[in-house]
Amino acid sequence: MNWLERTELLVQKEGLEKLVKANVLIVGLGGVGSYAAEFIARAGVQNITLVDGDVFDETNKNRQLTALDSTIGKSKAQVLAARLKDINAEINLTVLEEFLSPERAFEIVTKEFDYVIDCIDSITPKVNLIVAARRKKVKIISSMGAGGKLDATKIKVKDIGKTKNCTMARVLRKRLKERKVDKGVKAVFSDEVQITKSVKVTDGTNFKKSYYGTISYMPAAFGLQAAAHVVNYLIKK
Repeated sequence: MNWLERTELLVQKEGLEKLVKANVLIVGLGGVGSYAAEFIARAGVQNITLVDGDVFDETNKNRQLTALDSTIGKSKAQVLAARLKDINAEINLTVLEEFLSPERAFEIVTKEFDYVIDCIDSITPKVNLIVAARRKKVKIISSMGAGGKLDATKIKVKDIGKTKNCTMARVLRKRLKERKVDKGVKAVFSDEVQITKSVKVTDGTNFKKSYYGTISYMPAAFGLQAAAHVVNYLIKK
């Protein structure tokens, strides 16, 4: 594959072969997930499963890679899948247009995946996906909250037990502890203190009681960190 020449120069033939053969599951294709998926595909990963049941609306345009005037109302999973195929015609994609129920999380996560990237922004499905991955001993990296933050230099990757200054991470740690999962989950988070005046309370639809304002580059930077962690793991595996 000629287009991966520069990748091979960096990671060598053996590293590239590992990437090409890898199988990655990406759940949630919004601000974080759209960028993570693109970076994974451009690294040469040949087998990717995309999961998201949502469609674009105009509020997505400030932060989501595939959100354009021309894609409003369209399936996030299908639009991203078409884009990834335009990058690599030989890519092997499985596209699941659905929101993750607890049962489906356990069905979808299997040992055939080398890594799961969790970019869901609602707590309950997020807990279910993480628990499924831990129970089945599949590697997972989970994105915490990119909202309410402006400083991209504060983003880190650590075990979820070592996260701080993140409302989502705090709630998630509590919920995971109830399910006997308190470590072994890599988390992308920012230790910048959230800007509290940027929060908006909602009616609780889509598992969300509130959300923070978000700037263009923060979800992308979270997606970058998640993808970079996974690519480096795959190369060294």
